[in-house]
Amino acid sequence: MLLHEFRPGRLVLGLTALTLAVVYGGDAVEAWATPWYGVVPVLCGGLGLAGLATWVAYRIRRRAARSRSSERTGAPASSNGNQAIR
Repeated sequence: MLLHEFRPGRLVLGLTALTLAVVYGGDAVEAWATPWYGVVPVLCGGLGLAGLATWVAYRIRRRAARSRSSERTGAPASSNGNQAIR
């Protein structure tokens, strides 16, 4: 049993942040030289990939929930203006 659902977007974003921390950590101990503008493509790419992963996971969860649903109509609870529950 899982304690929470898997969030791939957060995983990608966490790996991006970890990558940036390692790159700038290596720069801080003078293992290599990192230009200040090196963060921009890595950060933007990581944010883009995280957004894409989140969108794909959402679409998969939504499709799975629709297939498990017992209600097969797309009609609202009431179409005549009445707010009564079916």
